[in-house]
Order: sequence, then C-alpha cells, then structure tokens
Amino acid sequence: MLKAVIVLCGTVLCALGASIDQYQPEQIHLSYTGPTSMTVTWTTFSWTPSVVEFSRLPGPPSFNLTAYGESSLFIDGGPMRRKMFIHRVTLKDVIPGQRYVYHCGSSLGWSPEFYFRGLRYDSLWGPRLAVFGDMGNENAQSLSRLQKDTQMDMYDAILHVGDFAYDMDKDDARVGDEFMRQIESVAAYVPYMTCPGNHEEAYNFSNYRMRFTMPGNTEGLWYSWDLGPAHIISFSTEVYFYLKYGQELVGEQFKWLQRDLQEVTSQARCSERPWIITMAHRPMYCTNMNSDDCTQLNSTTRTGLPGGQYGLEELFYKYGVDLEIWAHEHSYERLWPVYNSTVYNGSTEAPYTNPRAPVHITTGSAGCSERLDPFFPLHREWSTVRIEDYGYTRIHIANKTHIHIQQVSDDQGGEIVDDIWLIKDKR
Repeated sequence: MLKAVIVLCGTVLCALGASIDQYQPEQIHLSYTGPTSMTVTWTTFSWTPSVVEFSRLPGPPSFNLTAYGESSLFIDGGPMRRKMFIHRVTLKDVIPGQRYVYHCGSSLGWSPEFYFRGLRYDSLWGPRLAVFGDMGNENAQSLSRLQKDTQMDMYDAILHVGDFAYDMDKDDARVGDEFMRQIESVAAYVPYMTCPGNHEEAYNFSNYRMRFTMPGNTEGLWYSWDLGPAHIISFSTEVYFYLKYGQELVGEQFKWLQRDLQEVTSQARCSERPWIITMAHRPMYCTNMNSDDCTQLNSTTRTGLPGGQYGLEELFYKYGVDLEIWAHEHSYERLWPVYNSTVYNGSTEAPYTNPRAPVHITTGSAGCSERLDPFFPLHREWSTVRIEDYGYTRIHIANKTHIHIQQVSDDQGGEIVDDIWLIKDKR
C-alpha cells in the first residue's frame, strides 16, 4: 500500500512539474520598436498573462516599474500542429542611455533577470553593431564569441541578416524553440533586429513572423528605423523568390521602399541622418562557386522580376544608399563601390571616401550545418576582399561622416581580418 502511495505521489508531482514548465517564460529577446521604447518577446506553452517588471540601475533592489502586453497563439504548420503562446510587452518612456534590469512572465512563472540599456535616438552618438547571417543550432561557430562580446557591453544592437536555426519549422518547430533559447544569452540583453531569409520560408514564413517583433505592421518582412546618424532599412529578398505567397508582395514592398527612401533623403532628414544602410538576405553580387542568383549577370535582386519590374539596384543608387548588407553566402565578401557591375570609386587612392555608388558587404559565415561556401577562383573587378573563415562583422556608425567596418574571424581566434572606414566628408 505504501508503495502505491509513493507511485501516486510521484505521478502527481510529475504532472505538476510539467504544468509549471508550460507556464515558464523562455526564449526571451529584445527589439527596438521606436524612440524611448523597448519590446520584450518570449514564449510559453500554456496561456499566461504577459507582464514585464523592471527598474533602473543603479536603484532599489526590487522592481518598481511594470508593463503589460498580450500574447498570440501560434500553431506551427507541421504535422503535430504544436501550439505555443508568443508574448509581447512594450516598455515605454525608456530613458535613452539608462540601464535597466528586468524579468518577464507572470505570477505563474518568472524568467531570470536580464539587463538592457535604453537606446539613444539622437544623431550625435555612435552606435555599435554586430552583424551576421546564416547562424543555426548546429555549428553556430560565432555564438560563443557573440555571447562574450555582449557580456562586455560591446554592442548597442544585433543585426541578424536572415537564416535562423536551420530551420525554425523543423521537428514541428522544436528546432526553432532550441535556437531561440540559444540566442537568449545575446538577444535578452541587446535589441536583436532581423530580416527573413530563404530558410524561413515554410508555412508562409510563419515561424519568423510570429517569433520576432520588429517595428511597423508588416510582421518584420520589411521595416525601417533610425539609429544614431543612420537610417537602417530591413527588407525581404524572399518576396522575389517565393511568388506562391503572392506576387503583389513584391510590388507592395517596392513601393514602400520608394516612399521610405524619398522621406529619408529629404534635406532635413538627410542632414540629421546622412547614412542610409540596407539589410536583406540574398545579395545582388557574389563570387561564390555555386549557382545562387547573385552569381548571375542579372541577379533578381538587382534587376527585378522578368521584364525588369521592381529591380532594387537602380532604386538604391538613385537615392544614395551608402551601405548594403547581405548574407546567404556562407563567407565574407567586400565589394568596391559598385553600380551596374561597374566600379565607382570615390578616388583610386581612397575608394571608400565619398564613394559614388553603394558599398556591399556579404556576411553569412556565423556558422550553420551547411558549412562554408568556397569562392570561384576567377577574379571579378568589383570584388576586393573574400574571406572563407567563420566569423561576423562589427560596424561602428561613429558619426555623420565615418563608419568603421571590421570582420572578425572565429577560425583565427577573434582576429580582425578586414578593416575599413567608410567616409563621406562632403555633401
């Protein structure tokens, strides 16, 4: 009889434990959704209230500020139709430059404590970014170094330029859960800003759209935001390649890009934030030894759909985009200032000083199960630096005239293997 009681109690405790796990917040990450705000996003596997408690640092030991949000039921498209709740709470009236401590959850379960610093929204400071694409659960070479950098307060934001987890929908989205847990050690401390890649395509990009919270109302497919002296535009190259989800998305995004660029290149905006930076997954140009679109003379992102509709290179050149960041190719490649496959140097002595065309950086070697992509041996005149190491990029938007770009090699113990300044000292 005693044995039966023990088994029964064990069963009850197991059931209770499972129930508690369902309410426990996990996969916590931040995003910057506007001046004086920060959004906290997390996951539970049963419904709970959505609450963030936070306070300034240094300050009293207890949380003295509270923000409330809402949750959305997400049903993955896989055969098990797994369910989870994605919680979003926006913290408002965040003081620029102020450090905060926070945790999220509810009375049913709280996360550990995390920290963040409110982003400044003026143009007189120099934000520091870690930039990369193509990082998965397996072989995430750059993750440990990014974790250490984040703990050393080296970055104000992260830009993940598409392709997450490999893939977030796999195993009924359990791979996505594991990836979001992995990046929590970075993304819970600094805004983790994203764009979709081809590995997010499943079920109409549902895992991407539900798991991340970006500015605007396009579920993160395209949006823009101001950061220091730069205007950053994130968009989807995937609308060109997955037309089964609606060709109208290509035109809708293109018209949005036109409007956004027209606004930011007005005289008042341009003097306040002279740098325009774009980020999207598939590059216009690349020299890797494969059959990807960017190896073609007329790549889709450059020239648009058949018939020349919605090509992006002409648009970005017309409005003076300074820096275009890409991933997809599992390597690092830096181009000379280029337009229409032609090098447009500012000067032969200092090609990145007042360049007359956008500068392209492809940084897709943070590490994934597909490993690295080799380069084609023949030289292309518009390509200047090609590095086949695992690694990621640091970008310091120093001021209104200087941007510092460095490539970090994981294969070489964190060595800086590319280092340039992008300069525009005249309007």
